Amino acid sequence: MIKIGIIGGAGYTAGELIRLLIHHPQAEIVFIHSESNAGNRITDVHEGLYGDTDMVFSNELPLADVDVIFLCLGHGKSEAFITTHDIPEIVKIIDLAQDFRLAAPGNDFVYGLPEINRERISQAQHVANPGCFATCIQLGLLPSACMGLLTNDVMVNAITGSTGAGQKPTTTTHFSWRNNNMSIYKPFTHQHVPEICQSLAQVQGHLDVAIDFIPYRGDFARGIFATEVVKTTANIEDIVKTYQDFYADAPFTHYVEKPLDLKQVVNTNKALVHCEKYGDKLLITSCIDNLLKGAVGQAVENMNIMFGIDEMAGLRLKPSAF
Repeated sequence: MIKIGIIGGAGYTAGELIRLLIHHPQAEIVFIHSESNAGNRITDVHEGLYGDTDMVFSNELPLADVDVIFLCLGHGKSEAFITTHDIPEIVKIIDLAQDFRLAAPGNDFVYGLPEINRERISQAQHVANPGCFATCIQLGLLPSACMGLLTNDVMVNAITGSTGAGQKPTTTTHFSWRNNNMSIYKPFTHQHVPEICQSLAQVQGHLDVAIDFIPYRGDFARGIFATEVVKTTANIEDIVKTYQDFYADAPFTHYVEKPLDLKQVVNTNKALVHCEKYGDKLLITSCIDNLLKGAVGQAVENMNIMFGIDEMAGLRLKPSAF
């Protein structure tokens, strides 16, 4: 069994992670750390877990008793945690924040997108889990990068559910504001753009164009639906073949012949991609569940790869029919 510690156990991502791991056939949660909830039952915060666990939050950190820790902390807090705690070298780390996603001197974290880094992840001690928007958009664009098609600026629009903003209430997550409403935020400046560009450059060999990304807030709870527009003269048959081949060995990412809708992926670890051609414009659509393939589902997928077990273990989740 893989023995697991969870740091920062009270947020949406941690709740979903606990849900996956308590049903994972080869995982055992040793502790779930939360200073603000120490001593409280997990179900006091994550009420959807009634009947699944009687664990309580801990303020102890028995780091020597686990094989891997998941950092479910706010952005900027993971690096501080690592530098202020004595984590045994043998303990693997999967960070769900953005602290280590970009390559930099002294950063030994492998970027955890299995579709392009599976071999590196399998050898990694530390993995930086990708961002939710970044995952969805990259999976839409990576086969185009493989073909060398990203030679003009790429226009991207993507809409996300309210869980993408985290569990702490804000003015833009309040139900009465979010319901029957839409808005944009961080146009062209979203924090996930650099990691998107990093992966596209890795696959294409270079990236000399802009990824013009407009994020939208949606009036639903979970999921991301993205459109990417690439200008190219390549024919659609070659493009589709490349997409199919690129994801042929990816257990969770699938090219789909028909137009997509968000309900096909919500509550699953799947990513779906579809392409259409309009003149010299390639329209790509991609969608994921932001909490699963966009966060903890992919983190568990990375854990499975790191420990050499079935990549799909604990992740054979089915979407709702409605």
